[in-house]
Amino acid sequence: MNRRKHSNEFKLEAVRLAESGKMPVRQVARDLGINEGLLHKWINQFGKRSDGSRVTPDEHEELIRLRRELRIVKEERDILKKATAFFARQSQ
Repeated sequence: MNRRKHSNEFKLEAVRLAESGKMPVRQVARDLGINEGLLHKWINQFGKRSDGSRVTPDEHEELIRLRRELRIVKEERDILKKATAFFARQSQ
């Protein structure tokens, strides 16, 4: 099964249509030719926040990148802690 890659503009417009309330989310998804669950996922990712602003797809991608980078840095820190403890024991 091939996965289609949707542009950020497509995702945002789909969310705006779904949030407009002019038609049910199910109908918006059907009209756009996407799965309703996928549209709900996009609404959760890029929908309006409580202050009325939106998380853009670019911000979302940056957040994912930063979380991945933070995970790697934490792993490296933990390795260094273990190495420091190992060498401290060896030098005694």
